[in-house]
Amino acid sequence: MSSRSRLARTVGRTVGLGALAGIAGIGYAVAETRNFTTRHFDITCLPAGSKPIRVLHLSDLHLTPSQGVKRRWIASLADLEPDLVVNTGDNLAHMDSVGPLLQAFGPLRDVPGVFVLGSNDYYAPKLRNPLWYLMPDDGERNTSTPELPWKLLKEELSQGWLDLTNTSGRLEVNGSTLAFAGVDDPHLEYDDLAAVAGPAPSDADLRIGVAHAPYLRVLDQYAADGYDVTLAGHTHGGQLCLPVKGALVTNCDLEPARAKGLHRHPADSRPGDPGSSWLHVSAGAGTSPYAQIRFCCRPEASLLTLLPAKS
Repeated sequence: MSSRSRLARTVGRTVGLGALAGIAGIGYAVAETRNFTTRHFDITCLPAGSKPIRVLHLSDLHLTPSQGVKRRWIASLADLEPDLVVNTGDNLAHMDSVGPLLQAFGPLRDVPGVFVLGSNDYYAPKLRNPLWYLMPDDGERNTSTPELPWKLLKEELSQGWLDLTNTSGRLEVNGSTLAFAGVDDPHLEYDDLAAVAGPAPSDADLRIGVAHAPYLRVLDQYAADGYDVTLAGHTHGGQLCLPVKGALVTNCDLEPARAKGLHRHPADSRPGDPGSSWLHVSAGAGTSPYAQIRFCCRPEASLLTLLPAKS
């Protein structure tokens, strides 16, 4: 066999193996969208002597009516018996999703809860190159597609949960007074930070900031105003991640190292520092229906157990 023939065979094998690896990777990424999990975190943030509070954080479900596996998984989360539900938006991905979503929530709607909406609650998804998820934010926003039934969604969720769209509110949970501040979607620049600006209520046992997208301007204000914990979603945890390294992008100005999970804000602060708070970012449980892939980033809900300080 000539050297040219051997080279051609080697190149052919390499290309073939690369193609097989690519196919396997895509297959894994598609399968991972159904590999749901629940992540657990403990946060010591309540006054000494308080009862613990179990918070179910839901985000970025991107539900379509055909996603029966996802709907059954959402319904199963009621078995966690949370004391509070925090929904940080992007529930919808289809015009007919509100009914199936509410059915999936089931008894969770009877649990005290709060919510804000995200961009994908307002506008229908559109076809985009999947590699867009790996690109830095170019400032383009999807506002040209038809509106989803977000008004119906707000009306239905408000029957049991507190709507925090550019407003504040309070709930009594397990004997503790929780004060909330929330903004409309920062990704669409719908947030009105002035509407919730000012010192967090000092007479509450815990102060919680809520937003769909964890833009730094929102996180900075919540922390500076004295909110103890901020909850957000939007990032999908990076969605297409690398082993060990994790997220490459966040689709906002939050750095990839904090694309999901529990962190401090500002990032270099510590508990007890003035102007510092806990930050939990959910990696969410869905994808765009036009890019149903996740890689090294399982779809998730989070159960945050808020604990009292030691006496």
